Amino acid sequence: QVQLVESGGGLVQAGGSLRLSCAASGSISSINTMGWYRQAPGKQRELVAGITGGGSTNYEDSVKGRFTISRDSAKNTVYLQMNSLKPEDTAVYYCNLKQRRCSVYGCTNNDYWGQGTQVTVSS
Repeated sequence: QVQLVESGGGLVQAGGSLRLSCAASGSISSINTMGWYRQAPGKQRELVAGITGGGSTNYEDSVKGRFTISRDSAKNTVYLQMNSLKPEDTAVYYCNLKQRRCSVYGCTNNDYWGQGTQVTVSS
């Protein structure tokens, strides 16, 4: 099993910054992608940013140039640096780990989620 523990959420004024962290522990495969999703009240959960084991990143359009995702593979930790925050960034942010594990019996894909951390941006 895999456990994801998030930290770093909170209340910030518009234009401010926050840094989210997510530490993964347990049975972690080397073939994985980590990312951050968010869900605002009444809206569907959406991908904010993702990063592969090789370091390739992708971002949701509205956060490009403001958010930066990074990872420390040795610590199995992913970070989301959020700058120039806007009220519309307010949401619960969830850490996600997608991993593929292969054996002589075949390969399986698994999806793991953190408990979520609230980010509130006041205007």
